[in-house]
Amino acid sequence: MRIISGKYKSKRITAPKKLPVRPTTDMAKESLFNILNNFYYFENISFLDLFAGTGNISYEFASRGTQTIYAVDAHYACIKFINQMAKDLDMNINSYKSDVFKFLEKTPVKTDVIFADPPYDFEENQFLKIADLVFDKELLNEDGLLIIEHSKHTDLSKHPFYSYEKRYGGNVFSFFEVTESSNEEE
Repeated sequence: MRIISGKYKSKRITAPKKLPVRPTTDMAKESLFNILNNFYYFENISFLDLFAGTGNISYEFASRGTQTIYAVDAHYACIKFINQMAKDLDMNINSYKSDVFKFLEKTPVKTDVIFADPPYDFEENQFLKIADLVFDKELLNEDGLLIIEHSKHTDLSKHPFYSYEKRYGGNVFSFFEVTESSNEEE
């Protein structure tokens, strides 16, 4: 995997093979950031990375100037790798070893963008629970965006805060946000 843009553009990152992860592909990541470029100045936002794995998405935000980054993963080896990379690259990434659902239940953290890349074999209700917790706990700042990565076999479009999706091969990014119509449905 590599960092697509910013201070560390083209930097290759090699994660240990033993990590229990499926990193977002470079093609899908580049497409995602092309979308986000239209909405945000990266240096002015905060970011929460759920099921952070290798930290791939967190490094991309940091390389583009985001100063407030939180990375959450349940696996100690993933958090250890993220901490080491953040130190080596002088990135301000606050990492938490935690079950994501427990973290979302208790965290006081509010951010502009939340990205979740849970295991693709999650049940649909587990994916939807992420969105439910983010919106029930009001973890997004005004005009914030939740993005959940999942396989093409999962459909999250029935969630009240679902906005749209983008497909890249077998990868799908579902976008969730508070809109006028979602406010009317509450």
